[in-house]
Amino acid sequence: MDAFTPAYGLLDARAASEPDRCALEVEGGGSLTFARWRDGARRVAGALLARGVRPGDRVALAFGEDRWDGFAVAYVGVLAAGGVAVPLPGGMSAGTTARALEHCGAVGAVHGGQPPPAPWTAALDDLVEGGPVADPVPVAPGDPAQILFTSGTTGTPKAVLACHANLGHGWAARPRHRPLAHSRHFLHSFPLGTNAAQTMLFNALGAAPTAVMVPRFRPDAFLGAVARYAAGTVFLVPAMAAALAARATEAPEACMPAAPGVLLVGCTGAALPPPVADALTTLFPRAAVVNYYTSTEAAPAQTTMVYDPARPSSVGRPSAGRIEVRDAAGRALPPGEAGDVWLASPTATRTYLGAAGEGAPVFRDGWTRMGDVGRLDADGYLHLLDRETDMVQVGGFKVATIGVEAALFAHPDVTDAAVVGVPDPVLGTVVAAAVVALPGARLDTGELRAFVRARLTEAEVPARVVVVEALPRNDGGKVVKRDLVGLFDTPVAPRVTNARTLAAVWEQVLAVREIAADANFFALGGDSFRAAQLAAAVAEEFGVEVPTTFAFDVPELAGQAARLDEIRGGGSAR
Repeated sequence: MDAFTPAYGLLDARAASEPDRCALEVEGGGSLTFARWRDGARRVAGALLARGVRPGDRVALAFGEDRWDGFAVAYVGVLAAGGVAVPLPGGMSAGTTARALEHCGAVGAVHGGQPPPAPWTAALDDLVEGGPVADPVPVAPGDPAQILFTSGTTGTPKAVLACHANLGHGWAARPRHRPLAHSRHFLHSFPLGTNAAQTMLFNALGAAPTAVMVPRFRPDAFLGAVARYAAGTVFLVPAMAAALAARATEAPEACMPAAPGVLLVGCTGAALPPPVADALTTLFPRAAVVNYYTSTEAAPAQTTMVYDPARPSSVGRPSAGRIEVRDAAGRALPPGEAGDVWLASPTATRTYLGAAGEGAPVFRDGWTRMGDVGRLDADGYLHLLDRETDMVQVGGFKVATIGVEAALFAHPDVTDAAVVGVPDPVLGTVVAAAVVALPGARLDTGELRAFVRARLTEAEVPARVVVVEALPRNDGGKVVKRDLVGLFDTPVAPRVTNARTLAAVWEQVLAVREIAADANFFALGGDSFRAAQLAAAVAEEFGVEVPTTFAFDVPELAGQAARLDEIRGGGSAR
């Protein structure tokens, strides 16, 4: 296993060389110098050891973002005692928290205010004020160090275990050069308990600038903090980036003071929609906009992409580890072919805690399956097509929701968008979209569908669109898509277009039997003469006027069915 420096080793080195330097700060709250951070962590370690915490014991941490300074002290203190830190996401319900603590076997919890339901709990302030100072307990590279819970956007959150070597990869106690040296401060608003927030904590330990947490992200407050701290670097998730872009569109004069000093905008957590990336380059004109692609399970393996309009959909090439796109049998695919995305860790891999075999489909021989469908181009850049669980099957066509969402984001009055599949009596499933409008804009869903039709295939055009005030998101900023489906539960008028009836018209015109929903008119022998015949037959059968170019405009059966439903607007067939 590669050489590593544990978290408390990084902190000891900074406290020895820069004791009075501000390590991290909470805007409007507390701050820590490296010396105070080290001293507090050693007191926490001493108090935990006095309580009987032994190496490998799991200790939960319950803190809000406004107590990030306290969380940092408690986190390093648990590791210094030889324990395993379990940061709890703030958005967990009481029941979910209790199950999570039971699942990970937490012996107790350190908290910054509200104690969780653990076997014992201790307020951080009590540990720091009354605890004896302890030297760190020696640990081995493979010893467990941290348990994080996945976002749970598609199901029950899973507990992900990381060892000290995994967390410490790439960090040295006394490096020749420290990352982010172009900045005096870097800013973020990542919720505690997320992989992104933990990355920021290690940046605070090892990078050059002071780390600043801006609690409870709000666009104006965040941009104000960027200006006050003269930040050189900001880190966002795509939802935050979209909110900043929308605010810049709504009130550009309020955003401009924040822009000049920012040289790096880092985005993580999901692929950054190209229209949002474009907006960030306008909002921060001197900054490189960088998309980092990883996951709670895969870290520190990741790809990195400096936004390039020539490759707008790419999340880059590996900056740590390796990447492969594989078929269902696990074989690596050549460039251009779509398959499952796998990342290989440059160090010890993470794993799921708990049920034997649960991680077998995800972790394999140092590789982590990302749960995404993607392809590599000839230059090795990864292009994501969709989450495996988000792909929508529309009448035989596989629709990637990422592409549909990007088309929706391109509309000037759309500030946020998410796409799901919803049941349909004819096609089985159709695309449905929930969008958030720019404040003050009157977003017409019919006009929006016409707008995206110019950018999408017919199967990709949302059959249903709803405008909402906000999308359901978890604490990490990811859309909880299972909560979107309920928006489309309201019954709609019966569809006029019966796909079987339309298929019968095709059979008559083409003299072909058993036409599938994903069939292409011209692939089955259609030509310009038969296309004109089809237009006339459709007009006769369904009582609508369609152009003679109907088959050329929409050659697939499923697309024609959707287009006819739109033309008829819910009326009854003749």
